[in-house]
Amino acid sequence: MGLRDWIPRSWRPEKGPGQTPVYVDDPTFERWEVVRDFGDVRTARAWHQALVEAGIEAVLTADWPLDRFGHGDIALRVPGDRWSEAEMHLSNLDVPDY
Repeated sequence: MGLRDWIPRSWRPEKGPGQTPVYVDDPTFERWEVVRDFGDVRTARAWHQALVEAGIEAVLTADWPLDRFGHGDIALRVPGDRWSEAEMHLSNLDVPDY
């Protein structure tokens, strides 16, 4: 039994964006709409985190496994009925609030 086992679960940190899985060739998300495409996993996870923090369900998918550097064709997907909301949120990230 390690120290981590003694720490209550409520005090343990949640998974961060670095732990977001990339689903490879998973038919579960085939009907979900692609919001953005990325070439590397770090950028994709950052944009994924922005949607999750806004309360929009999103996943990262790829048709082929990523290379050892985390590069590949990665799609940020959302359920079809949330596409316009996700697109609007991501398009306005660089607009300052007034």
